[in-house]
Parts: sequence; structure tokens; C-alpha cells
Amino acid sequence: MTVSNSHRITTDQLEVPPRILLGPGPSNAHPRVLQALGMRQVGHLDPQFIGLMNETQELLRYVWQTDNRLTIPVSGTGSAAMEASLANTVEPGDVVLIGVNGYFGERLCDMAGRYGADVRRIEKPWGQVFSLDELRAALHEHRPAVLGLVHAETSTGARQPLEGVAELCRETNTLLLVDTVTSIGGVPLFIDEWGVDVAYAGSQKCLSCPPGIAPLTLGERAVEKLNRRQTKVANWYLDMTMVGKYWGSERTYHHTAPINMNYAFREALRLVAEEGLEARWERHRQNAELLWDGLAELGIACHVPVEYRLPSLTTAVIPDGVDGKAVARYLLQNYNIEIAAGLGQLGGKVWRIGLMGFNSRRENVLLLLSALKDALKRIS
Repeated sequence: MTVSNSHRITTDQLEVPPRILLGPGPSNAHPRVLQALGMRQVGHLDPQFIGLMNETQELLRYVWQTDNRLTIPVSGTGSAAMEASLANTVEPGDVVLIGVNGYFGERLCDMAGRYGADVRRIEKPWGQVFSLDELRAALHEHRPAVLGLVHAETSTGARQPLEGVAELCRETNTLLLVDTVTSIGGVPLFIDEWGVDVAYAGSQKCLSCPPGIAPLTLGERAVEKLNRRQTKVANWYLDMTMVGKYWGSERTYHHTAPINMNYAFREALRLVAEEGLEARWERHRQNAELLWDGLAELGIACHVPVEYRLPSLTTAVIPDGVDGKAVARYLLQNYNIEIAAGLGQLGGKVWRIGLMGFNSRRENVLLLLSALKDALKRIS
């Protein structure tokens, strides 16, 4: 047989423009994280790597403020950890109640349904949050096995208060499952104190690590439900009864871990620990307030009321008569700044502006505000 060369193309060495990623994610990775990513590999059962795994788990427990034993980085993006949270806690026929007030609540519904859940919804307009009274009423009406809430809704910039929700869930023997993708490392978050049973996140936002590895934690109540399952976890790759043994004391092989992504993730968590959670949360808050004040001076409102507004992700309302896509395109072409359009109910109505992790810096805010001012003059 003769080798075909029809797809044998000649390409240039990769060059990537120096973007400042101020959209909803990914954010720019910290230089130390990128340096760690490029270090030479060892095996995924090498003693050196096992030591790194232990350190990573401890640092992740700090960042999430939890003592949960089953606290690991999933091999995959944030959506893999999202799916793992449902695959392991949902059995066919389980009632799963999802708070839908944005795009990622919708995704939770979709994923839960694929695992055979009886999906129920409680809904609010995008940008609003659920009150304790609303959640209590829904929990007592539906008596779900799992309540899923998005702590930091990336599509709307709204922060769902979690204080008191776990106590409501205990009344109906319900697990509390929380999306913390856009809050971990940038917004106050207390997994144990708030009684969260299951949480997942991503690496590419406030942790300033490239996408490809994703935090997951299961508390005692969630692990008990996992161990009581009458059916196997439907997703082999994300089955924590097996993956947990690799990350636990057994170190039993399950799959080849992404070695270099774990290097990068450990370094990202080290950076959080060096700065300290309180200082990191305050930095995100101060830079967000600088952005909000600057947007107001430009005549640009924020979609979410300030008391529920995320410091890590702002939905800025596109002024009447302004072509939002043209402004975003101008920023990218002339300033190498990326911001994003709205999703779903907010499509064409807002820009999504992220100030996450390494990118949450005063100089980035001032540059963006100056660039927006220029763009609005030229495009309006």
C-alpha cells in the first residue's frame, strides 16, 4: 500500500497573540503556572507524583475551606467535574431539583436528565437569585434527593447566597450540590461551614490555570449516598468509587492522570495559599468596584444588583444604540482585549467582563475602561 500525503500539510511554528483575557474564562494563566506546565514528566504512579497529589489535595482543601477526604482534581475541564458531581450522586429515578437562573443551571438540568433523574426546576429571571423562602418551598414540594445551585453564574454575573441553604436541605434529606466554577479562588466560599455536600469548579478562571483539570469535592453525606448506590455509576471515567482509590490511600491505577496539568494546578493553588484567601478575595472585590465605578462614568450600567454582583464576572449592559459585537471586536483588534457577549436571555444585551485571578489587577481595569471609552466614541 502507498502512504497518502493528501493531508500532510506544512505549517508554521505556533505563534499566539498576546491577548488579555477579560471575558468569562479562560483567564490568562499566571507565568509561574505556565512554567510548571512545561516541566518534564514523571510517571503517574511515581513517588514524586504521589507526593505532589497529596500536596494538591491539601491545598485544594484550603482553597475550598473543607476537610472532605474526597477532594480531588478531575482529569478534564470544569464540565467534566460538573458531570462527575451528578454521575456519582444521581441514580435513575432520583428527584433532582435545579435552581435555573442562568445558562449553567440549564446545563445541570440537561446533565441530570441524562443520568435518569426526575428533573424538577425552580426558575428566576437571569441575573436574579433565589431566596431562602423560595428554596424552602420548593424543597418541601419536590422532596428531592439533590438540590443543584450555581453559586457564581457565569452567564449572568450573579452570586447566589448559600448561607442557610444546607439547613433547609437537611429538613428534606437532600444533598446540596453547588457550581463554584467562577467563584473558587476569587469569591468568599466556605464548603464545610455552609454545609455544601458536593461542589465542583474549573481551573481556568480565578485560579489562573489553563483549562483541562477541574476540582471536585464530596462530603460525607454524598460519599454515603455514593456507597449506597443500587446501580453502577453510569460514567466509567468519572466513577469516584474507582477514581477515588487512585487519589486515596490505595493509589490504585484507574487512568493516566494528566501529569503536567497537575503540575500547573498545584502551582495555581500554591499561589492562592501564598496570597491568602482573605487578601485574594479583597483584591478581587477592590478591582471589581474600580470597574463598576468606571463603567458608571461611561454611562454603562451593571445588570445585577450590587448586593448579588460577582467580583469575578460583571455583566455590563450594552447602551442603547451601541453595536455590542462591534465594540468587542474593536477591543480585540486594537487592544488585544477579549470580552464576551451575553448568552441566552442576555444575548445581545450585555458584555461579560471577567476580572479573575492573575487578571484581577488595577492596570487591567484601567486599560479596559480606556479602551471601552475609545471604542464607544468610534462605534456609537
